[in-house]
Amino acid sequence: MIPAADATLRLFVALWPDEATRARLQALADAWHWPPGVRRCAPADWHVTLHFLGAVPAARLAALRAALAVPWTPFTLTLTKAQRWPRGLAVLTAAAVPAPLAALHRRLGQALTALALPVERRPLRPHVTLARRAEEAEPPPAVAPLAWPVTAYALVQSTGEPARRYRILQRYAPPATGTIAPPTSA
Repeated sequence: MIPAADATLRLFVALWPDEATRARLQALADAWHWPPGVRRCAPADWHVTLHFLGAVPAARLAALRAALAVPWTPFTLTLTKAQRWPRGLAVLTAAAVPAPLAALHRRLGQALTALALPVERRPLRPHVTLARRAEEAEPPPAVAPLAWPVTAYALVQSTGEPARRYRILQRYAPPATGTIAPPTSA
């Protein structure tokens, strides 16, 4: 479906786990104690946000897709901590930001700035949100490090629909492979 010319899309750029990584994330999520009232995030929604763009005119989508194809190299993101964050978030976090992730984040930020799109100035804190309203949730006492092999990132639309909260508009493989994946309806 092609959006109307005056429509806006709520967009972000994210790392999206493959099925094997998602299964390992599920095992870590299952190790938490989730009391009633916690709003767990669906496994299909798990991701690491790199840049949140907010409402972007649909007419700018083609230029945005092209601009986000920045040079980068695959890397491994290691999630090592289960934590409760302020405002009731239950998350898995990385102890460190791998240098290739920091470089990718910076290049994407430069591309967004060149398009006059918003770029958050806070430092990157890679994390996967497992649940909201989780003030009383208990994380596991220890987390075995989860090594997430990152071989692509994505431009994602937040749809606002409960059944299909996010829609991947474009996946980006490393330029060394010579390909950028076509848009998907996933």
